[in-house]
Amino acid sequence: MLLGTGWRQRADATSLRLRLIGLVALIFAFSLALGGTVACLNASRSVDAEMRAALAVARQTIEAEAVLLATSVEPRRDLERLVASFRGSRHLRVRFIGLDTDATLQVGPTPSAAPVPRWFVRLIDVPPRTLQLPIAIGQRAFGEIIVETAPYNEVAEIWNEFGDGLLILGLFSLPTMALIYLFVGRALRPLERLATALSRLGEGDYAVRLADRLPPELARLRDRFNCTAAQLAAMAAENRRLNEELVGLQQQERSDLARDLHDDVGPYLFAINVDASNITRHMREGKLAAIAGHAAAISEAVHHLQEQVRRMLGRLRPIGLAEFGLADAIANLVEFWRRRRPEIDYRLDIAPAAQFCGDLIDTTIFRIVQEAMNNAIRHSVPSTIRINICVMQTDGREVVKVSVADNGRGAAAGPVMGYGLLGMSERVKAIGGSLDLASAAGEGFTLTAAIPLRGQAAVPPAWATL
Repeated sequence: MLLGTGWRQRADATSLRLRLIGLVALIFAFSLALGGTVACLNASRSVDAEMRAALAVARQTIEAEAVLLATSVEPRRDLERLVASFRGSRHLRVRFIGLDTDATLQVGPTPSAAPVPRWFVRLIDVPPRTLQLPIAIGQRAFGEIIVETAPYNEVAEIWNEFGDGLLILGLFSLPTMALIYLFVGRALRPLERLATALSRLGEGDYAVRLADRLPPELARLRDRFNCTAAQLAAMAAENRRLNEELVGLQQQERSDLARDLHDDVGPYLFAINVDASNITRHMREGKLAAIAGHAAAISEAVHHLQEQVRRMLGRLRPIGLAEFGLADAIANLVEFWRRRRPEIDYRLDIAPAAQFCGDLIDTTIFRIVQEAMNNAIRHSVPSTIRINICVMQTDGREVVKVSVADNGRGAAAGPVMGYGLLGMSERVKAIGGSLDLASAAGEGFTLTAAIPLRGQAAVPPAWATL
């Protein structure tokens, strides 16, 4: 599985590199197309300007010579010399056509040896221009000189430059893409290590950390990963501690139940067995008068067993909580202490929205109030105990707030977390809540718990609507 994951990671990294190289190649191609378009437009204008300039120079030259030809003694020779003077021109084709003879004088440029693609010639698209200049000898027309532009050589020169530019761009782009490929691969290497670390983290190895020196962008990712791993490690350690405490509490509870069964239930069961044996023996012996005493002893033992079982069930689950609801269960608890400590003023306020929050939350609330009242009555010597339970909004979520406060003597050093309060704090934390304790000398003791509601509050049982 890890091997397959590694292959997928390398494939993803390679794919990203190829995508980046493809993007760079696309940018190069777009730049080349844009640059080629601009270069072609400039080349077309440049060739046209070159042809116009060459044609203008030819006009000036021929017009100047035409003035001399008007008085020439040997016009034919002078015309040949004039036409021959354009031999070697790269851009002009010159010819003379006489009116009184079929002879034609013509010179033109030598075509470039490098072939130029026709599509490139059409792309430059510079049509040839023609200039016709009449030649007169004396007052008589002698013929005309026709000058025609030939842009082929200029286009060939631009094509050669364009090819050189393509070669330079290719020589530049290939090493650039190779460098990008290597650089991106090097840059992605920390991400591969991060993926491996995440895999280890997902498998429960919370000790994994990344210590690479990275660019600022990846350094923030590394720091967040290390912070998350540290938080998960702390949570795992806390869960282990809670599990150990839970196992310890369960074992202690089992030990207490076993002791109670052995010390309280066992003797009564043994006594019932003895009395039952005696009844059987008396019946066999015909001593019916002695049976009544043993029957009364059995009835008394059963009564004691019922009381003991009720106390044990009360430790496992508050009596009346499931049957009558949280409000009545806490009211019964308050009444229990009122009968035993009538000098204390008990003030109970439970909001209707907080009376049906589900079995788990209701049981937790009951245990909080039970433990807080036990501590207040045993240690604080109060004259008033206030119990307030309500539902409120905190940080955008609904929580049940439980507050138990007394006006007893308090403690100058602050509240001390005994086993009862410590177990209660762990119980509240286990369902996502928080427990706060406050105490000061002469100002009593205050316990406040905030328990988040999971979704909607529980639906009240059928008996609560009767």
